[in-house]
Amino acid sequence: MALYCIADTHLSLSVPKPMDVFGSRWRGYTEKLVKGWNSVVSENDTVVIPGDISWGMTLNEAAEDLKLLDSLNGTKIISKGNHDFWWQSRQKIENLFVSSGINTIKLLHNNSYLCEDKIICGSRGWFCDPKASPENTDSVKISAREVIRTEMSIRAALELRGGRDLELIAFFHFPPVYKNFICRGIIELLHRYGIRRCYYGHVHGNYDMPQTICFENINMTLISADYLKFIPYRIV
Repeated sequence: MALYCIADTHLSLSVPKPMDVFGSRWRGYTEKLVKGWNSVVSENDTVVIPGDISWGMTLNEAAEDLKLLDSLNGTKIISKGNHDFWWQSRQKIENLFVSSGINTIKLLHNNSYLCEDKIICGSRGWFCDPKASPENTDSVKISAREVIRTEMSIRAALELRGGRDLELIAFFHFPPVYKNFICRGIIELLHRYGIRRCYYGHVHGNYDMPQTICFENINMTLISADYLKFIPYRIV
C-alpha cells in the first residue's frame, strides 16, 4: 500500500475548458492522466489530490469528473482548490457519491486520514499578498480562515495519531511559500506541530523550478499535474 499525490487534475468532461492554452503539455491531458495514474497506482494505494479537481461550476457538472476519478485505481482523498466552484457541503457531496455509486473518494476538509504510517491533513491555503490574490477578495481574511481550517485538520490528525509515532504530512492547494509570498500563519502552524513535509499545487507552466524547496526546515514539494506530466508522485 503506497501513498501518492497529484494536484490540479482540472477535469472538464461536462464543461468544455481547453487547457492547452496553458501550454502544449496540457494537450490530451485527460488521457495522459488516466494512463499515467493507472501505470503506477494500484487498487490498494491512496492518492491525495489537493484541489482544482474539476472545472464544473455546479456539483452536477462535476459529477462526471468525479466518476472518472472514482474509476481510477486506488482510494482518492480530495480537497478544495480555488477553481472548485462545484464544492458544496460535505453532506451534499457525499449524497452525490452515494447516488452516483462513487465509493473510492474521500473528502479532506477540517479532518484527517491515516494512511499506513502517515497521517494526512491540510487545507486549501491562500496567497496572503493582496497583489497575488484575485480581485475583490480580502486576502487577509481568507488567509486567516484557511489557517483556522488548517489547524482544525492538524488537531484532527493529532487525535487520530493518539500518541503513536506517526508522521503528519500536510497538503495544500496554494503553496505556503512561493517566490516572495509567504503565508506566515500556515508556516507557524507547521512549526508548532512539527510538520516537516508539505505538498502543494496551483503553480503551472514553471517547469524549471525545483520540485522541492526547503523553507525554515520544512520541505515543500510541487505536485501540479502538468509539472508531474500527469503521473502521480509517490511519497516515501
